[in-house]
Amino acid sequence: MKKQSARYPLMMLLAAVIWGIAFVSQKEGMAYVGPFTYNGVRSLLGGAVLLPVIPLLDRIRSHSGAFEKGRRRDILLGGLVCGTVLFVASSLQQLGIAAQDETTNVGKAGFITTCYVVIVPIFGMLLGKKSPGRVWIAVAVAVAGFFCLSLMDGLLAGEGVALGASDLLVLMCAFVFSVHILCVDHFSPLVDGVRMSCVQFFVCGLWSLPFMLLRESPRMSDILACWLPIGYAGVMSCGVAYTLQVVAQKGVHPAVASLILSLESVFAVLAGYVFMPGSTLTAWEIVGCVLVLGAVLLVQTTPADGTDDETPRTDDTAPQS
Repeated sequence: MKKQSARYPLMMLLAAVIWGIAFVSQKEGMAYVGPFTYNGVRSLLGGAVLLPVIPLLDRIRSHSGAFEKGRRRDILLGGLVCGTVLFVASSLQQLGIAAQDETTNVGKAGFITTCYVVIVPIFGMLLGKKSPGRVWIAVAVAVAGFFCLSLMDGLLAGEGVALGASDLLVLMCAFVFSVHILCVDHFSPLVDGVRMSCVQFFVCGLWSLPFMLLRESPRMSDILACWLPIGYAGVMSCGVAYTLQVVAQKGVHPAVASLILSLESVFAVLAGYVFMPGSTLTAWEIVGCVLVLGAVLLVQTTPADGTDDETPRTDDTAPQS
């Protein structure tokens, strides 16, 4: 197990806080610009923020003597593939948040998005990677949590169990984020994660541009009026939080790192109450949040092969808001 210093877990915790609060900025941003405009600008800003970070991290990591940047071809290909998948996932998430009722706590989207950690083992099984029994227990708990979170209130009110448009979009986003994890899992051993992430942000931003121009009517005045939500998501969520994760994960055991980062869903709910006082969670939605979080924690602490001496591998670019 990696030796841990107190500053590394604290850096991870700060990254989770930043990503949790980012859900609030995503919802607030919809009052000014459309989903594709928001994602496009914040992604391009996130890529720009990482550009000066790359040489700084190179200088720090070069002292280890084992740092390799990876081949340019692999960096570009990984960034293109991961950036394209990230565009689909983040677009679905942003469209889902935009479709939410004004009184819906934005943390609900955070919890549904976090379902990606129990979807990934299912996709892994399809690729021939076996998962221990505890993973399937976590899947069942997550399904129960999602039912309570999105369907129980409607069922009790006699409205049936139809998914709301926003819930369905965010759930679809969780599935695509699962694909993103598998793509990153393939490319990350080949390249420097910061470089590939920088490329993927630019790819994601460029993919957003044609949809922004065709489906929305972006105006510079609206983008400037949205400077705080977009600036937070681009600089803090994409740039600062990602860099904190990359640096801190060098000194934190993978299971501990993933456990801390999964707390972004908790901070999303807390941020909704603090920064959006009009938002609410019903009793059943709270139960659903607890169940989904329990499933996340269970699957994140499950050994990859069911043994006690190994822990699941985590990516240097875990999905975030």
